[in-house]
Amino acid sequence: MTARPSAPILLFMDGAVQLLLGYKGAAVAAWLVLLFVLERLLPAVARPAEAGQSPWRRLGRNAGLWLVNVGLSPLVVLPVSAWAADIGPGWRPGWWQGWGGLALDLVLLDLWIYWWHRVNHEIPLLWRFHEVHHLDRWLDSTTALRFHFGEVVLSALARAVVIVALAIPLTSVVVFEALVLVASVFHHSNLRLPSRLEAALARVVVTPSIHWVHHHRRRADTDSNYGTVLSLWDRLFRSQSPTRRTPDLSIGVEAREEQPLPRLFLRPFRRAEDPAARPLPRRR
Repeated sequence: MTARPSAPILLFMDGAVQLLLGYKGAAVAAWLVLLFVLERLLPAVARPAEAGQSPWRRLGRNAGLWLVNVGLSPLVVLPVSAWAADIGPGWRPGWWQGWGGLALDLVLLDLWIYWWHRVNHEIPLLWRFHEVHHLDRWLDSTTALRFHFGEVVLSALARAVVIVALAIPLTSVVVFEALVLVASVFHHSNLRLPSRLEAALARVVVTPSIHWVHHHRRRADTDSNYGTVLSLWDRLFRSQSPTRRTPDLSIGVEAREEQPLPRLFLRPFRRAEDPAARPLPRRR
């Protein structure tokens, strides 16, 4: 097997990867701005009083969590992914190349993120980090950016194992990250879609009507609808909730309340001091 450049060279010197990262950033930013505006012009559900503090404070919390992760991406997430792609074994057959290979990579990574999301709800340690995402008492496009930095790091490390095992190239990883962000901004959004269009889309991809149920302030629904891009995984693995989104669907975590930004950063690490941080019993 021929020697390949080290991860730092791949990450910072490869012009194709840098160009792809630039396109990814621009496309995701444009999509976020578009959905942020449209969901305020065409909201699917009116924001209830129970959503808590002022919308501006909520947006500030979500932006604060996102900014930390923006800083982590070039320092941790991208280097880990580049390193994993660099050391992966060169066993791929010829048919697993080109556009077909990229499509297969995206499907496999989407299957991985389904199971990773699911275990984040089932393993108490992982839930303590993921709960920060679910504590948001309202959903819009900015919720897609709201993750604890600990979850981001753990996710990058877990994905690195998959990248190495399947010899997934860095270009596939970057394209998948862009796809996940676009899908996540969409299915967290409060954009009103024609019912027939949303029903048609839901047969293939995760839509707001599907993912809002995942954020329902009821544990039985929180532990369902784990899909990120394709909606078929929940049907295939029997984790689809029968609940349908309604205007009065309460958002958040059952028996938990939203926290100020500093407490959200510390929450996963304060289990012994904060009994409320203990995970709820898993549903049977």
